[in-house]
Amino acid sequence: MENELNKRIITSVILFSTFLIIIYAHRLIFGASLLIFGFAVCIEFNNIFKKLVGDLYLSSVKFNLKLIGLMLIPFTYIFLIFGIISFDIYKSEGPTFLLFIISICIFTDIGGYVVGKTVGGKKLTKISPNKTLSGSIGSFLFSIIPLIFFTELGNTNLNFNIINIIFCLLISLVSQTGDLFISFLKRKAKIKDTGNILPGHGGILDRTDGIIFAVPFSNLLLNLF
Repeated sequence: MENELNKRIITSVILFSTFLIIIYAHRLIFGASLLIFGFAVCIEFNNIFKKLVGDLYLSSVKFNLKLIGLMLIPFTYIFLIFGIISFDIYKSEGPTFLLFIISICIFTDIGGYVVGKTVGGKKLTKISPNKTLSGSIGSFLFSIIPLIFFTELGNTNLNFNIINIIFCLLISLVSQTGDLFISFLKRKAKIKDTGNILPGHGGILDRTDGIIFAVPFSNLLLNLF
């Protein structure tokens, strides 16, 4: 248990450090990184769908076509919605604001893990047995921490007010929902992780399932408010 936690911490630090370098690098580097990320996520979606269609995947043209049809959904979403919106936020709002949104998702995940493991209690849903009601509440509470931090930086347009608190809570809600949706697909496919590229975490999709839904949603909130 302790060894697994250490792996998660080390991997998380490396991932976040890499992301900081990418997001504050040149625009072209950020754009290229989005493309690489998109292909990696689609490959992991492919792993899920191969399990969903079963053994007929290799022997039936009909099911191969079904798999191609299924793959068009995440491919279209990742590249035409998540990728474009992420790049648009990066250009219009700046890399720091995009970092703020992703930080909400990260702290949502941390809050769910820490509070869920510490408090435990009633299970949230059968879709993901490890998730608890206390963990979900912890996710909402922890999602406000980035707002406090970025407000204290003083060089952003963020203020600690009720509107921005609601913004954080809504982003957290969508992030948790995205996490549950991917957990539902993994449960149906009878797999624990979407990959094994990240020690202690699994696949890239396992760590970004909430982010790929929360970022486009944040753009919707920005347009509304």
